[in-house]
Amino acid sequence: MQLDLLNNDELTLLRQLISSSQKVVVVGHKAPDGDAIGSCLAWAEYLRTQGKNPFIVVPDAYPDFLGWLPGNEKIVRYDKHPEKVEKAFNEADTIFCLDFCETSRIEEVEPLLVNSKAKVVLIDHHIDPNVPAVLTVSHTWASSTAELVFRLICQLGGFEAMDKKIAAPIYCGMMTDTGGFTYNSTRPEIYQIIGMLLTKKIDKDKIYRLVFNNYSHWAIRLRGYIMNQKLNYIDDLHCTYYAVSRQDMLDYHFIKGDMEGLVNEPLRIKGVKLSISLREDDRRDNTILVSLRSVDDFPCNKIAADFFNGGGHLNASGGKLHCSLAEAEEITRNAIKAYADMLR
Repeated sequence: MQLDLLNNDELTLLRQLISSSQKVVVVGHKAPDGDAIGSCLAWAEYLRTQGKNPFIVVPDAYPDFLGWLPGNEKIVRYDKHPEKVEKAFNEADTIFCLDFCETSRIEEVEPLLVNSKAKVVLIDHHIDPNVPAVLTVSHTWASSTAELVFRLICQLGGFEAMDKKIAAPIYCGMMTDTGGFTYNSTRPEIYQIIGMLLTKKIDKDKIYRLVFNNYSHWAIRLRGYIMNQKLNYIDDLHCTYYAVSRQDMLDYHFIKGDMEGLVNEPLRIKGVKLSISLREDDRRDNTILVSLRSVDDFPCNKIAADFFNGGGHLNASGGKLHCSLAEAEEITRNAIKAYADMLR
């Protein structure tokens, strides 16, 4: 299996950057998911094997069900420790940006990255990367950024020394960014990589349970409430959407991650091609977080770009609206109407 991502010049550059770096920052995107956290932790741990002491940054909270990942206690949240993060960016000579293609995806941290004098390396799998970098490793065919991190480590000669502290976060990132390998995961190499990771003694079944079967009873009640009371099913257009208010979340003691993956659930309905989730931001007024999932060749990344200020992958995308929840529902209905021919 061919794992290499870089040509000889790019590989030499990456080796030089790693070896010469004294102050390294590894940064993931706002509202980090399993791929962002997993790839950041795995890459940071690899850098530690090379004698570096990377500073890992995310803008805000990540889901509670990722708290078991090895090394997660080393992650520094900007919203909790802005001074520490600012100091790290100011002193950095190398910054690794993982799992985002635009500087705007790190929101409050963006000025620190844009104004930094450090050399930047981008490792990502989203379309149209525009992060200014001396080295860009961007492949939209990849299942996840975690997969790219695995390939880079292998090309750098790090597979033999890899242990569970690297392998488990990589597997978690790949698993979560493919919905448990149910989308964006048809390439045979993905399963060859999984086989290689299993030689590092990771327990993939336990990882699945820790991520997907690790909710509070309030989270299960919230998910049931949304599916029972909030789901709008448009039979003739083979799609669904639901809208969750801040009050709904308060009523069910919502914490970060409680609705993770719920947008996939309506795709279990026979014939449904598109599922859209709308959720009021629990920290900002008039901000609606949008998630979209689809099956087959329906381009939810296109509908995300056209109507929800977003984008992403063919079958898994996201966006954001700055309006009321009622207005967001109206936008969603208009989006569905605009794509009616494809949905039928």
